[in-house]
Amino acid sequence: MSKPSHPLATAAAPACAGPYAEMSKPSWKMPAGACDTHAHVVGDGVKYPFVATRGFTPPEATEAQYIAMLDGLGCDRGVLIQVSVHGTDNSLMIEALKHHPKRLRGVAVCSPDVSDKELKALHDVGVRGLRINVWVGGGVGFDAMDKLAERIGPMGWHLQFLIDPPNLLKGTPRLAKMKLPVVIDHIAQIPHAEGTQHPAFKALLELVKDGNTWVKLSGAYRATDDLAHYANTLEMPQALIAEAPDRMVWGSDWPHVHIYTPMIKTGPTLDLLGKWAPDEKIRHKILVDNPARLYDF
Repeated sequence: MSKPSHPLATAAAPACAGPYAEMSKPSWKMPAGACDTHAHVVGDGVKYPFVATRGFTPPEATEAQYIAMLDGLGCDRGVLIQVSVHGTDNSLMIEALKHHPKRLRGVAVCSPDVSDKELKALHDVGVRGLRINVWVGGGVGFDAMDKLAERIGPMGWHLQFLIDPPNLLKGTPRLAKMKLPVVIDHIAQIPHAEGTQHPAFKALLELVKDGNTWVKLSGAYRATDDLAHYANTLEMPQALIAEAPDRMVWGSDWPHVHIYTPMIKTGPTLDLLGKWAPDEKIRHKILVDNPARLYDF
């Protein structure tokens, strides 16, 4: 595979690869109402500019491509997450939400001084949470989370965290005090090879036990070297599901930004859920019931 290129790439924000177009349904039957709770639409960097503080430069990922991805996987619903390269300009995501009001929800990125008018407008188009990003450039970090929590708690929203193991350990005391639901992306990117013995996983499990923390069972390819079989990715997801099956959701993480080469295929990331949750009733919770509650479908 050739090295990705992009006319707006920089040394600090190198070009990353685009997703494969072909999709495949899982080897098990997808339930009606299944939801992919984590994906992005990405602009071209011109009509929808990229922020200078971004950590990567992705190719365009359009609304049409996104909807085709959902259809290809067999997902009736989807949740769009504001991608870091667009900062607090949520306009591209908002367009997609307006076009699919029954099918889609969103998680936005906003600064602490966001106006009440903007928050209401975001709610009206289907946004149900704000994202805190302490892992890659272009996001809003820990410093904003308490003020944002105060603003959105009365709206029934949640805070979602793109976070890595060191920052999870650092932030655990503050996360434990949150009065609104907390959602952790990608199992906090804890290395699957280290499993449940990793200190960050122990901290995550304690947060889950408190009853206010949700986890996205997603992004396994970001935390394993076994991209062919994902064989070492069973332990942590299964432990989390056993502890709190009513607060686990699944996401594809399409279009897999921040991946350079080789690009992973999306279908196998969904099929993997069958190994994490072999029980059909549990999968129904993860794919249908839990997202319906968290995102107000």
